[in-house]
Amino acid sequence: MIEVLEAIGATERPADRVLDRYLKDRRYIGSGDRGMIANRVWAVQRRRARLDWWIHKAGKGLQRNARGRVLADVVLIDGADVARIAELFDGSRHAPDAVTRDESDALRRLVGRSLDHPDMPPPVQAECPNWLWPRMQAVFGDDVDLAVRTLGEEASFDLRINPLAGADRPAVIAELAVASVPAEPTPLSPLGLRLDRRRPVDRMPAFKDGRIEVQDEGSQIAAALVGAQPGQLVVDYCAGAGGKSLALAADMANKGRLLLFDVSKSRLDRAAVRLRRGGVNNAERRPLVEGDKSVKRLAGKVDRVLVDAPCTGTGTWRRNPDAKWRYDADALAEITKVQRTILERAAALVKPGGRLVYVTCSVLTDENEQVVDGFLAETTSFKALPMAEVWAATVGASGGGACPADGAYLRLSPHRHGTDGFFVAVLERGYSPGSVDSA
Repeated sequence: MIEVLEAIGATERPADRVLDRYLKDRRYIGSGDRGMIANRVWAVQRRRARLDWWIHKAGKGLQRNARGRVLADVVLIDGADVARIAELFDGSRHAPDAVTRDESDALRRLVGRSLDHPDMPPPVQAECPNWLWPRMQAVFGDDVDLAVRTLGEEASFDLRINPLAGADRPAVIAELAVASVPAEPTPLSPLGLRLDRRRPVDRMPAFKDGRIEVQDEGSQIAAALVGAQPGQLVVDYCAGAGGKSLALAADMANKGRLLLFDVSKSRLDRAAVRLRRGGVNNAERRPLVEGDKSVKRLAGKVDRVLVDAPCTGTGTWRRNPDAKWRYDADALAEITKVQRTILERAAALVKPGGRLVYVTCSVLTDENEQVVDGFLAETTSFKALPMAEVWAATVGASGGGACPADGAYLRLSPHRHGTDGFFVAVLERGYSPGSVDSA
């Protein structure tokens, strides 16, 4: 597991893919040990700030790295003493290197301690990078501790039923119940199911024939708010592996044109598999290449443009606890520049009366309100639509829950809504010229 944590820290690839690759390359590891490794890897990521606090307190001997965190975790969480650590870390085949004398001395100072300590600063207690804590306070106010702690908990496991495959929510719930898989309707999304825990969905008949897809309820809501209609020209501008594209195609009933753009061909290739399984036949995949004139030819012609912008992913810490340690203030500043550029380029595609929907899975104002407000301040072509109005015509009209927003923008968060953290702004283009027209 130390090797996995080191590999996660050395790459920008998602932690779950690093872990999957590690286990696939080591088929000799039994199923029980695989589960133990995975659980420890995720747990150490979720406890990293507190483990680092204790490592610092222990003094010389332990390092704030993968090995040091695992050693500290085994003592603080499992209650192991130094003798037990020496048995586990003995340098034998498939075992970590033997503990050093300095490590043993440091670990002795941790024996009998619990993970939490009242002297820990609030950001450490909440497992939040120090540089982000003021921003979290600005967003959540008095709820900041609860909000950030909830972002660090294990995520719910949500599915979306696929109307294109003839899926019916009550029928799927009944089918899963026969297989001893409890599921209940999600409170906001009319197409969502929430399982009791993470399950091997890819083995289920309903997944194999395209009737269900894994998708967080917040992501389902974001796609629904696009308001894609049959016969429209719709662009998913940062489509990735196609999660929201599948939902858009279903709303379009496979009628019209759905264009998937992304800078990564490999992500679009993964989308192809999902689109095929979901029964989507109105979608085209197009890698975004600098200077590609095919995108410019769409200027002013598209009914709906979804911008699922690249972001820090602060709203997905429940699923990607490693993500919180990948960024700093400088990286955030660069990301917001990219987001603004993408928003402006995507805006040029929207036709008069069409809509531009800006989405992130971040809870930070820097990536959300500031990006959208800055864009709107420099154009007269677009206006933000009241979220309750958009919700009523999309999510509400399909039987979803009540709109949790009372302003122009939608914010979702785990501690309030049980979803990942999401931001959605729906902008409509008017018929008068503005600065964006020449973008």
